[in-house]
Amino acid sequence: MTKTSKTQSTKALPQDERYWKPKTSLWFWATEASFIAGVLINLYIPDEVTINPHSYRILLGGAIVLLLVFYIVSKQNTAFANKFYHRLEFIFAIGVFMAVWDILTTKTSFLPLPYFPGLAQIIGIMVEDRALLLLSAGHSFLLFSLGMVLGTFFGLLSGIATGWSRQWDYWLSPIIRVSGIIPAIVWLPIALVLFPTSFTAGVFLIVIASWFPVTSMTASGIISTPKTYFEIAKTLGASKKFQLFRIAVPYAMPNIFIGILTAVAFSFVTLIVSEMVGAKAGLGYYINWAKGWGAYDKMYAAIIIIAAEFSLILALVGAIRSYVLRWQRGILK
Repeated sequence: MTKTSKTQSTKALPQDERYWKPKTSLWFWATEASFIAGVLINLYIPDEVTINPHSYRILLGGAIVLLLVFYIVSKQNTAFANKFYHRLEFIFAIGVFMAVWDILTTKTSFLPLPYFPGLAQIIGIMVEDRALLLLSAGHSFLLFSLGMVLGTFFGLLSGIATGWSRQWDYWLSPIIRVSGIIPAIVWLPIALVLFPTSFTAGVFLIVIASWFPVTSMTASGIISTPKTYFEIAKTLGASKKFQLFRIAVPYAMPNIFIGILTAVAFSFVTLIVSEMVGAKAGLGYYINWAKGWGAYDKMYAAIIIIAAEFSLILALVGAIRSYVLRWQRGILK
């Protein structure tokens, strides 16, 4: 292959439109500067609150080193560079936020304690209480996973049945319309009576929270399948089973994943609230316990872990969706 043909083939490659931010080193150096400024602020501006900033400074230093490593790798790997430069502006905003929060809390007490602890104090608590926080996070993840898997399973069954069969639609649609407007957490008193433990009651509530969006979006996707697809399949001798599982369900997959992502958000809210009220373990219980003792630094530490856990779950579902719907790349923006 000649040099000209190589250039032409490179230009012909489709660009990944997910990473549309400008690829300039300016944002990298600005991001590095924001974290370096955070270190200098923490080191040289006197504290208004007596804390141990060691863990916080390690975190800032680790971020600086990690960003530098990523920058070096990006010079050698184009695919990694696309992702790295796309996220730099947001990481820069995080660095600025951390520096400003440190000034407003630990350095000046402009935001009053104990309601607004500094990040150094929160990070210190996360390190100090790491065993209990990890145990609570594990309990919450197990509760969420069981409820979400069962709710998604039942949601797929009822959604397929409602979207495919008029008979099932006749009986299920009224139930779906009525139950959909009732928040799952409203059923908490009944769940605590019906189920022997707070854990099984929590699973029941998460099943309800995830069942409705998966059901409604699955049924909507199947109903919206073009009738011409079924007519062509019938002409070729396809059975009802083939039409359902090879035409209707695959066509409904984008809707199904929208329902699952919505169910994740509903279920996570239900999880935390149910743990605050009826559970004896989990992140929701930890937050409620910390609030009762006025330990707001512990409460914020648990909230950060909740946000991280929720983000990881969304990333996992997003990765599965990207793989299943990989045929959409280059079609949808």
